[in-house]
Amino acid sequence: MSEQANPRVRPFAERLHFIPRLIVRHPQALLVRLFRNYIERAPGWVLLTTKGRKTGLPREVLLPCERFDNRVLVISTYGWRSNWMRNIQSHPEVRITCEGQTMDGRADIIEAVLVRQELVSAHPFFVPFPTHLLNAIHRTILRPLWVPFLRWWVRRRPVVVIHVRQ
Repeated sequence: MSEQANPRVRPFAERLHFIPRLIVRHPQALLVRLFRNYIERAPGWVLLTTKGRKTGLPREVLLPCERFDNRVLVISTYGWRSNWMRNIQSHPEVRITCEGQTMDGRADIIEAVLVRQELVSAHPFFVPFPTHLLNAIHRTILRPLWVPFLRWWVRRRPVVVIHVRQ
C-alpha cells in the first residue's frame, strides 16, 4: 500500500496545511515578485514552476533545495496536500530557476522510505542561511545531528527529485 493512500502515515503538518495556505500564499507570491532577482540566484533555493493540475497555468513556489549531479532534491513539508505536489503528480514536467539559470526538468516522486532516507543521508538537506559561515557550520559540525533528523523527517513526507535537462 502506498503511503499516499494510507492516512495514518501522513505528517501532522499536513493537517495544518490550511493555515499557511490562508496566510502565506499571497505574501509569498508578493515576495517572489519583489525579490525575484535575488531569489533566482540565492544558493540553496529553487523557484519551481509547475503546471496547474486543473487550469494548466504556470504555478510558482519557492522551495529550499539540495542540488547534486544535474538533480534537485526537494521535500514537501505538508505532504501530499501541497499544491505543488499535487501539480507534479498530474504534470511531472517542471521548470526550475536556480543560481540564475532557468532549466526544464522532470519531477520524480520517491515512494520508498529507504530510498528517501538514503537520499537525505547522501545529500543532507539544510534550509540555507544568508551567511556562508552558518551554512558551513550546518554542513560540517551539525551534520551528525541533522542527518538522523532528516532520515526521521522524510519517513512521512514525499521527497521529489527533479532531473534537470541540460
